[in-house]
Amino acid sequence: MRPNERRQQILELLRQRERISVDELARQLATSQETIRRDLAELSASGHVTKFHGGAALPPSGEHENAFQTRLSEHAQEKRAIARYAAGLFAPGDSIFIDTGTTTLLFGRELARLNRMTVITNSLLIANEASATGNRVFMVGGEFRPESQQNVGALALEQISRFNAEHAVITIGALDCDGAMDFSIDEAEVARAMIAQARSLTVIADSSKMGRRALFKVFPLSRIDRLVVDSQPTGALLEALNDAGVEIHVVPQRNPLP
Repeated sequence: MRPNERRQQILELLRQRERISVDELARQLATSQETIRRDLAELSASGHVTKFHGGAALPPSGEHENAFQTRLSEHAQEKRAIARYAAGLFAPGDSIFIDTGTTTLLFGRELARLNRMTVITNSLLIANEASATGNRVFMVGGEFRPESQQNVGALALEQISRFNAEHAVITIGALDCDGAMDFSIDEAEVARAMIAQARSLTVIADSSKMGRRALFKVFPLSRIDRLVVDSQPTGALLEALNDAGVEIHVVPQRNPLP
């Protein structure tokens, strides 16, 4: 793994846990403690983390609170186009699980253009967006994570199991030939629980997630019914998706969205 990729994974883990030890990072990322210490020194010098003896944390100045908004601004045009296209795949009256993510938040906003939808989500932000025009929204409870405005944990998983929906719309941290992955075990568990209660699965993700790997496996390619992306996957990943029978939707390139 290249240093920049490893440091990005360190930041992803910190966004989920707030604080983490050098030993845990070395174990999770399958590298030496000395390598992790060098990475933390670089991240500390750039202001991304605050070091403490034996580990690191997100700085108290707002990095933790703003992490979700920061991700929302990354590949923003592509995410908005994907969200708008994906919303067009559904019809009034559909029931949909939606997990927490920046692309799914934009999808929830686009979904408000439809009516008579039933949405089940663990995201407070998505619940607010999807309910704007009177759609029926069920908010799953659980342990609240303020940094991403979502509920996770055993209670969330139990409540998800009470529903049966026609569709699940899920975003991911990474996708390669082995399947979909995420950087958060909590978010991976929520996604798996939603998929288990849905008849069909639509994955929405921008091309920066393609060909990447993350720590936690979520589901195999064979479980995906539709993949909505901003550019066509290539190489071995495209071949694996085709072999798995995944219906790939590439969002047409248009002028910037309003």
